[in-house]
Amino acid sequence: MTKNQRSIVLFSIPLVLLCIPMIAMQFSKSWNWSLIDFVAVGVILFGTAFIINLILEKFKTTKSRLILIGITLTVLVLTWIELAVGIFGSPFAGS
Repeated sequence: MTKNQRSIVLFSIPLVLLCIPMIAMQFSKSWNWSLIDFVAVGVILFGTAFIINLILEKFKTTKSRLILIGITLTVLVLTWIELAVGIFGSPFAGS
């Protein structure tokens, strides 16, 4: 896979994930995202994709790539959980 193809796949994932709530809002009244919600999630997801793309370009060994991508995805999941339910009770989540 070339670098260009990898980038297209990597940046398509956030786009597909953002389509899920947009489609769900058409069928369910309980799913109610505002423009700010879409912007926040877009920044988080595309930022993560950018960081992963940067890691894949700058680091050559598989071990370092896996460790750094694992850390990046862990930060993504913890941020997502904090914004969703406020598990840590930080002001970041509006607590």
